[in-house]
Amino acid sequence: MIAYIRGTLEEKKTDSIVVESNGIGYEILTCLYVIERLPSIHEEVKIVTYMDVKEDSMKLYGFLSEQEKTLYKQLLSVSGVGPKGGLSILNELGPDNLIAAIISNDSKAISKANGIGSKTAQKVVLELRDKVSTEGSIFDNADLDFAVSASSGSAESEAIEALKELGYPASEAMKAVRRVKDSDKMTTEQIIMAALRNM
Repeated sequence: MIAYIRGTLEEKKTDSIVVESNGIGYEILTCLYVIERLPSIHEEVKIVTYMDVKEDSMKLYGFLSEQEKTLYKQLLSVSGVGPKGGLSILNELGPDNLIAAIISNDSKAISKANGIGSKTAQKVVLELRDKVSTEGSIFDNADLDFAVSASSGSAESEAIEALKELGYPASEAMKAVRRVKDSDKMTTEQIIMAALRNM
């Protein structure tokens, strides 16, 4: 299997790139957030890859780190999520917002991904909630502990849900609410107002 490819970035599309290494051009399927973080054409890149091998095809999927690749493979472990579906989920949310959605039981956010239904999104949350790793994400252990405690119908969790309804990503909403002092003594509305000042 090909663990990674280091070479020259030769082409960027909306859903794939071409990296030339030792005279071979590798087409690598990837997410828009990955493509946006890559250097200019003809510059050197290192792309961590996952190879999907079927009877009639062989495809490479590319990521910027081992953590992203691990998260992708965890998505593939969920029944009903194939290589395209996993990439679609990451493309819709990005790693940090996906982790936040899983931790906060936000299957609705996951179901917005192209080709992912509500039942599959619920499976992602149920099957990965205890498996997702926050290593390499924006979360530290304190954020993770807060995310778990805020997912149980508290005023904090209601505030997070309200901020997500306003269009803020789950990870940003969670961090903003966590920064509110004495939130355990406040109403949902007070937490929302204080969190908005933290955004």
